[in-house]
Amino acid sequence: MYVCGMTVYDYMHLGHARMLIAFDLVRRWLRARGYRVTYVRNITDIDDKIIKRAQENREPVDALTARFIGYCDEDAAALGVEKPDHEPRATQYVREMTALIGQLEAKKLAYRARSGDVNYAVRRFPGYGKLSGKSLDELRAGERVDIDAAKDDQLDFVLWKRAKPGEPQWASPWGPGRPGWHIECSAMSAKLLGEPFDIHGGGQDLQFPHHENEIAQSEGASGGRFVNYWMHNGFVRVDEEKMSKSLGNFFTVRDILKRYDPEVVRYFIVRAHYRSPLNYSDNNLDDAKQALNRLYTALKDSSAESSTIDWDERHAARFKDAMDDDFGTPEAVAELHQLANAVFQGDRKAAGQLKALGGVLGLLSREPKTFLQATPAGVSEQWIAQRIAARQAARMNKDFPEADRIREELLDRGIVLEDKGAATTWRKV
Repeated sequence: MYVCGMTVYDYMHLGHARMLIAFDLVRRWLRARGYRVTYVRNITDIDDKIIKRAQENREPVDALTARFIGYCDEDAAALGVEKPDHEPRATQYVREMTALIGQLEAKKLAYRARSGDVNYAVRRFPGYGKLSGKSLDELRAGERVDIDAAKDDQLDFVLWKRAKPGEPQWASPWGPGRPGWHIECSAMSAKLLGEPFDIHGGGQDLQFPHHENEIAQSEGASGGRFVNYWMHNGFVRVDEEKMSKSLGNFFTVRDILKRYDPEVVRYFIVRAHYRSPLNYSDNNLDDAKQALNRLYTALKDSSAESSTIDWDERHAARFKDAMDDDFGTPEAVAELHQLANAVFQGDRKAAGQLKALGGVLGLLSREPKTFLQATPAGVSEQWIAQRIAARQAARMNKDFPEADRIREELLDRGIVLEDKGAATTWRKV
């Protein structure tokens, strides 16, 4: 499986997190079903946006990209995303890219433009548009790009960019320059996985033109099939618009994690089907927090450890059917809640199934008490203990209005009290 990863010049936003979690789930489920999975997720560490940001910051490109690769790794780890088997960086595969461009040139699918760039001749590849379902005539009619007189056709795209002063550059048969964006994934996937490989994934916005161009490059060069299955995760939306940096309506993972536990964010993403739109709002994240709290509450009085899943058990069987049907996480998560219901009704064996199936989705791996008693921002365990002691004193003095006021005070700070006989425990809302 090859997935188009991050372009590293800024912090990860929730749309990026959705992509990472979606394909982390795909790999986890394939492994759970017994497949051996080789997962490649690339890093784009050279492109126009990166160069522009480095120039604005007055810092070297490699310093900028190294810093944001580190930030992205931290955010992904917080969200429970496992590292891929290979994480190639574009700058490490320039030799493979120039070799692939040379193959395309030899087959008359690439040409050197008057500008010095090397372009792909889209109309010479008969299958162009087969992934997105777009015809060349539709694409031509829908053009909104500035006219580039150096191109033979305005639909052609760049494979190699001529060197510009002050920009990173590499030697090539066409002179110094740097690779275009599309060529990197064709070259790196062929090097690491061969052709064809099974699954190619990425965000829905990459289907056209990026993945369409990858097909043209790879199949144009090899003459054979590039990928067996294409998968695209849906957009994260805010007020019915796609979340993106260009629209300025994005929320970074770092900002979200200041307010919400990382596992709550993962649960919020997991419970929606990977292809469906995901609507971001505080209300939806608050709802996800309540739902995840409920699952952990079902486990808190259990000594259940993650164990071998009994796939013949009815909830696990339905979980498996859902995940086998295009990674149907909404139905799979619903089965987790059905198992929680069984635990609340006294079925202690259900707790082990709940924890084990949650682990398949990258959930419920923490000690329940640790999760449920992680203090909200600005609240300390010492302060909670003091308020509980004050409430107990009020109850002993039969000052029940004051006891109720303290309970509400704690609730306003995100703390729920649970009385069991003379003992009082607490958890997050």
